[in-house]
Amino acid sequence: MTGVIGSVRHLARLFAIARTLARHDALFPLEMLGVAPALTWAARQVSRQEVPGRRGERLAAALEELGPSFIKVGQLLSVRPDLVGDEIAHDLSNLQDSLPAFSGDAARAAIQEEFDESVDSLFESFDDNAVAAASIAQVHFATTTDGRDVAVKVLRPGIEEVFAADLALALWLAEWVERTQPSLRRLKPVEVVRTLADSVAVEMDLRLEAAAASELAENTAGDAGFRVPAVDWQRTGRRVMTVERINGIPIDERDALIAAGHDPETIVGQAAEVFFNQVFRDGFFHADMHPGNLFVDENGVIVAVDFGIMGRLDRQTRRTLAEMLLGFLTRDYGRVADVHFEAGYVPKSSSRDLFMQACRSIGEPIFERPLNEISLARLLAQLFRVTEQFGMETQPQLLMLQKTMLMTEGIGRALTPGLNIWEVARPLIEEWSVANLGPQAKIMDGANDAGEFVQRMPGMALKAEKLVNDLTSGGLKLHPDTVEDMARQQAARTSRTLRWLWVLAGIALLVAVIALID
Repeated sequence: MTGVIGSVRHLARLFAIARTLARHDALFPLEMLGVAPALTWAARQVSRQEVPGRRGERLAAALEELGPSFIKVGQLLSVRPDLVGDEIAHDLSNLQDSLPAFSGDAARAAIQEEFDESVDSLFESFDDNAVAAASIAQVHFATTTDGRDVAVKVLRPGIEEVFAADLALALWLAEWVERTQPSLRRLKPVEVVRTLADSVAVEMDLRLEAAAASELAENTAGDAGFRVPAVDWQRTGRRVMTVERINGIPIDERDALIAAGHDPETIVGQAAEVFFNQVFRDGFFHADMHPGNLFVDENGVIVAVDFGIMGRLDRQTRRTLAEMLLGFLTRDYGRVADVHFEAGYVPKSSSRDLFMQACRSIGEPIFERPLNEISLARLLAQLFRVTEQFGMETQPQLLMLQKTMLMTEGIGRALTPGLNIWEVARPLIEEWSVANLGPQAKIMDGANDAGEFVQRMPGMALKAEKLVNDLTSGGLKLHPDTVEDMARQQAARTSRTLRWLWVLAGIALLVAVIALID
C-alpha cells in the first residue's frame, strides 16, 4: 500500500512540475523520455503557452522557477550534451544558481543552534546582509572574536527536506525509465540520480565541504600559483562553515587584473597547471571552477572557494584519460580506440575499426581549426555522443571532468583569446604520461602489486589455516583424498606465486639500478 500511495504522490508532484514546464513551453524532456504521456498531455492542455526563445533558454527559466533541486538538475544536464544536445547544454550552462537571500535573523538562529552559542560569542561582528545567496546556502562576512576576517556559509532553512522529496521523485522516475525504456539504460539514469544525490549529500553537510577544502589545500600546499582558504574548524559544523575571507579579483575580469599589475598569460599558465595537478597528479579536483569561484589575490596567486562539488579519478582512469587525450593530440586514432576497449568503456563485441573511424570523424574536424579555437572539452562531449552507437556506457567521473575542462577553457579564452590553454598544459601532460604510461611505470606497478600481495600473505595464511581447522574439527567433513588433493593444489599455487614474486622483485631491482645509473 505504501508503494501505491508513494506512486500516487509522485504522480501528483510530477503533474505540478509538468504544468510549470508547460507554462514555459519546456515539456520536451518529459516527452522525450516518454514519462507518463497522458499526464504530460493533460499538463500541456491546462497550461498551453507559446514562449519565445530557444528550447534550452525556456527550460532554464522553468527549472529556476521550480527551485533548488531543479537548478541542480539543470546544472547536471549542462554537461550532458549526449542527452540534451549541444545547444540546450550550452543554454543550461548559464543557469544561475541563485535565489533571494533569507534573513540575517534566520542565519543567526542557524549558527546559534549549530554551536549552542550566540553569534556574538563567536564573532566580533557579523554582517546580516548576505554577500551571496545560492540554492543551498548563502554567505555572510564576519570578523571573529580574535580579529580574523572570515566568510560564513549557512544552509538554507528546511533545504534538506526539499531535496529529499525531489530526489525521491527523481529516483522513482529513473527507475521507471530503466524498466520501460531499454534503449536508455545505457545512460544509467538511476546511477546519474544517485551521483547527484551523493553530490547533494556533501553540499548538505558543510563539514564534508570543509574536509574537501582541507584535502585540496594539503594536496596543493607546494604549488606556488594556487591556494585554498584556511578552514576555521572551531566555527564549522553540519549547517555552518567558516573559512578565511578572500580579497581578490574574479579570474575572468581581464581589465581589472591588468590594472592591478597581473599578466593574463601568466595567470592562464597557472590555471593550466592547477588543472593538471589536481586531475593527473592528485586525482582530486575542484569540479565547479567557474569564474565566480576563482580569484586572483594581490600576489597573483589563484585562490579557489566553494568546495561543495569535487571530483575524483583513480589512477587507472587518469592513465586512460591521458592516453586518450594524447592519442587525439597526435592523431593516433587507433590508440584512442584501443584505450576505450582496454578500459572496458566500449564492449569488446563492437568493431575496433569502425570505432577508430568514429574517433577520426571527431578529431580531424577539430584539428582543421586554428589552435586557439580547439576545445578538448567539446572533443570529449562529441566523443560521448558519437560512442552511443557502440554501446559506450556513461562514465560519471569523466562527465564531471569534462565540465571542469569546459570551465577552464572559458577562463583561458576570457584572459587570452589568442592562446589555447591546452597547448600550455600539453608539456605537463606529456611529461606525466612518460612517467606513468611507459614500460618502467607498468613494471613498478607490478612490483607494487606484488609487494601488497606479500604483505597480505600472512593474513591469507591465517585465514587458510582457520578454514582447514574449521573443516576438520567438526561440522563439514571432507574425504581424506579430497583434503590431500586440496593441499597439493594449494602447494602448487603457492610455489607458482613465489616464483613470480621473485621474478617481479628482480625486475624492480633492475629498474632501480638503471634509474640510479641514469
